[in-house]
Parts: sequence; structure tokens; C-alpha cells
Amino acid sequence: MTDLSTASPTEVIAHVLKTYGNDAAISFSGAEDVLLIEYAAQSGLPFRVFSLDTGRLHAETYRFFQAVEERYRLRIEYTFPDAAAVQKLVRAKGLFSFYQDGHKECCDIRKVDPLRRQLSGLKAWITGQRRDQSPTRGAVPVSQVDPVFKGIGGGELMKFNPLANTSSNDVWFAIRALNVPFNPLHERGFVSLGCEPCTKPILPSQHEREGRWWWEEATKKECGLHQGNLG
Repeated sequence: MTDLSTASPTEVIAHVLKTYGNDAAISFSGAEDVLLIEYAAQSGLPFRVFSLDTGRLHAETYRFFQAVEERYRLRIEYTFPDAAAVQKLVRAKGLFSFYQDGHKECCDIRKVDPLRRQLSGLKAWITGQRRDQSPTRGAVPVSQVDPVFKGIGGGELMKFNPLANTSSNDVWFAIRALNVPFNPLHERGFVSLGCEPCTKPILPSQHEREGRWWWEEATKKECGLHQGNLG
């Protein structure tokens, strides 16, 4: 495996696209991820982008997705939760059961299962994880064999985190310098964005992940997409 631990984000992305081609894709939802798309576009290589539409995103997020498609002349591969599974959960427990039961059950249905389906058609995926995002991400490597999900034919899946060594300040400096689109919710105090009922603005000096699942303990704030971070 090529050692990418000290490579720049642009070098990592170019390596992935050259190595895996159409069998790799960028996972897209927020600020970090649009920077990955920008770097992929700069490489001049073809690339794929997918996103998980949980059905409970902010209206601003959907408009942001459209702006990204228009800017980069691409079609995001949207993946949706199983309708029958969502219906069963909501009929049994209501629309906001996660406030009492924790977010895992809802996230498994709306995010983890759709992600598993998407990744089953890939050999590698690219994420926007950074080590400074939360206590659960402090040891995120730049490249790894995915410890949770499998790829094509149930085989090994590579996971790349090109921004692992960067900071929030680095990301936002690049976004402004490159004039790339970003979700307008960031201008209203939302730093880490997810589903509307589980995301809120944060105050100055609060950590960015404090706005996600704020009713739960900080070391458990992974929805399952990056479950391997919890060991």
C-alpha cells in the first residue's frame, strides 16, 4: 500500500482516482466534502460523487447540493433509505424516537444501510473526516482498509481521508480562497451538518460536534458511517 500519511489532500485524491478509477467515489454532504470535489475537479480526472439523502435534511442542504451539481457539472448519486424500514420505525415509535432511544436505530435505517448498499459497488471511497472534528476521530488515518464495510463482491474496501491532517481553519481558508460553494447554514452558526432534527447551531468556543446529537455523550457521536472510529 502506498504511504500517503504525509501526502497533501490533492495528492491523495489524485492517487485514489488514478488507482481505482470508476470504482472509487467521494462521499459528499458538507463543507469538507465540497473541498474534496474541488480537488478532484482540479485533477482533471473523471470522478464520482454520492450522497445519502435521509429524507430529513435541511432545505438549505438540498439547494446546496444543486449548487454543487451546477458548479462542477456533475450528477450526485443519491442513495435513499428503504421506505418500508422507515415506515415501520415511524409507525412504531413516531418521528422523533431518537431523542429518547438514541440516534443509532434511526441512523442505521436512514444512513448506514444505504451507505452499505452504495459501498458494495466500490473498491474505495473518499471522506472528509478530520482528526480535529471530534474525540472519536482523533486517530483517523489518511488511508486504511475500511474496518466495517465491504466493497465489490464482499471484498476489501479502501477508505481514504485526505483531510485527516488538516484543521477546520485550513478547510475554511481553502473554501474562501477557491470560492467554492458552501451550505448557507454555516453562516448561521451550524458547523457540523446532518439531519435537521439532530443538528443545531453552536456558540462561540463550543466544539463543532457539540451541535450534533447534543443530547448524547461526546465520545459516541458517530452515526455509524464511520463506526470503525469507535474501535
